[in-house]
Amino acid sequence: MLRWISFAVIFLLAAPVLIGTLIAGLPAFGYFPTLGSESFSLAPWQDLFEVPGLLKSIGISLMAGLLTPLIALTLVFLFLASASGSRLDKWIRRLVSPLLSLPHAAAAFGLAFLIAPSGLLSRLISPELSGWERPPDLLIVNDGWGLSLLLGLIAKEIPFLLLMSMAALPQTNSVERVTMARSLGYRPTIAWLKTVAPGLYALVRLPVFAVIVFASATVDVALILGPTLPPTLSVMILNWFNDPDLSYRFLAAAAALLQLCISLSAIGCWIALEKFSSLLWKIWINTGDRSTLEPLCFIAGRFGMPAVLLLTAGSLMALVLNSFAGFWRFPDLLPSSWTLRHWSGSIAELATPLANTLIIGIVATSLAIALVLSALEYERRRGLKMSMAMWLLYLPLLVPQVVFLFGIVVFAESLQLQANLPLVIFGHLLFVLPYVFLSLSEAYRHLDPRWSQIAATLGASSTKSFWRIRIPLLLAPSLTAIAIGMAISISLFLPTQLLGAGRITTITTEAIALSSSGSRNLIAVWSVVQLLLPMLGFIAALFIPRLLWRNRAGMKEIQ
Repeated sequence: MLRWISFAVIFLLAAPVLIGTLIAGLPAFGYFPTLGSESFSLAPWQDLFEVPGLLKSIGISLMAGLLTPLIALTLVFLFLASASGSRLDKWIRRLVSPLLSLPHAAAAFGLAFLIAPSGLLSRLISPELSGWERPPDLLIVNDGWGLSLLLGLIAKEIPFLLLMSMAALPQTNSVERVTMARSLGYRPTIAWLKTVAPGLYALVRLPVFAVIVFASATVDVALILGPTLPPTLSVMILNWFNDPDLSYRFLAAAAALLQLCISLSAIGCWIALEKFSSLLWKIWINTGDRSTLEPLCFIAGRFGMPAVLLLTAGSLMALVLNSFAGFWRFPDLLPSSWTLRHWSGSIAELATPLANTLIIGIVATSLAIALVLSALEYERRRGLKMSMAMWLLYLPLLVPQVVFLFGIVVFAESLQLQANLPLVIFGHLLFVLPYVFLSLSEAYRHLDPRWSQIAATLGASSTKSFWRIRIPLLLAPSLTAIAIGMAISISLFLPTQLLGAGRITTITTEAIALSSSGSRNLIAVWSVVQLLLPMLGFIAALFIPRLLWRNRAGMKEIQ
């Protein structure tokens, strides 16, 4: 049974992505029997290349796809190099999972409220430092170069890369390597960068590719922070897909394949950058320099990560303030009055999206945790390790969402399947499952096997040992994986929008829909609700083990 579940996990991740990507290519070449087109044609591509501003959209997508992982990974490595083992390191490690759980849309709205011309940062320096009595006439949010989009992506992807790096770090023997380098006279930060960074990068290469694909093809963050004239290519695809004129589906399909090519091109450019960086790294290592860059790397590592945390904290504060703000004139730092009117006016509208969000999240996460636990238990019993399946685990993250989700929609329409809740849950499961597996696998694999061996000597079967020994011992990491899965489901916009055909509303889809309304207060209310749901999940994951094991000090230590 466990064997078939393990195969089901791999099939569930690979088949929809591959089939969806394949089917998405058919309308791109004019073949779409559902719309009466049964012959192949290059007309969709001709129409696509005549779209005004297409080259600029492609350029912004490429820029975001390359600069986001480059800057985020640099900050993560400098932080680990300069702060490993310090109090700052321990403090940041506790915040990684909650930071990862912040929905992209809520984080993007908070950043917009923070850096906008009339945002919290402008108010903080006005009028004493800036001299502004009115908001400056600057296009900061939705700027034409996509700089605010880039900033939002970097701030959101740093926790993901940090979590992946910390999970892989024990495999590098970092302490021993740094100790050896220190004995040869290298300063601590330089010792880490020269001895640990190359091996660690090889272990986090797949997550970096996932960041490249997401950043180059993001939709929800681009809708909030990205340029509008023209928008990014992924936003164009969504607009064409949702157009009432169904003939735009051909254009959307061609653009989806172009988006796939852009993401693959970004990965290709990154691989070329790897080769060049590897050459420079070898030259730097061979110089034997022990301390020249130490102060710069140390300062960048120690202050870069706290700066990102302050940026995130400021974004969250901006959201909360706007959700309760009454009259708030510029340049006042705080509102002159506070009100609950925005919340009371939204309560009735929150009911259906909130119920859908919870139903989709709970069902998708429950299926994911059941499949992951079954696969990991089969792996343990057979003495296997799913290293060859890691590419398949990342497959939904390595192919742009807008590409294979478009193909799944076309496939569902060809089967005359109507948009419904089970289809949306299936779409969420494709993204929740990889994160649940990645967050739980290391804890499951590193659990001391002697516990199960002791149970076996007492006559317990493997199944009984699983339920009575491994699950209680892994309660804390399992709950954390569930909290991360729920947070990922809550934050998903595109699977809900495409597979639900806009008929199934969630907190995230409604919050992004409000972005065109211009009402900061309403947007803030929905974004705060979106933030509270993952937060409640992590609070439960933290306190449930303590509550259950309040009379068992030994279990608390294991947890």
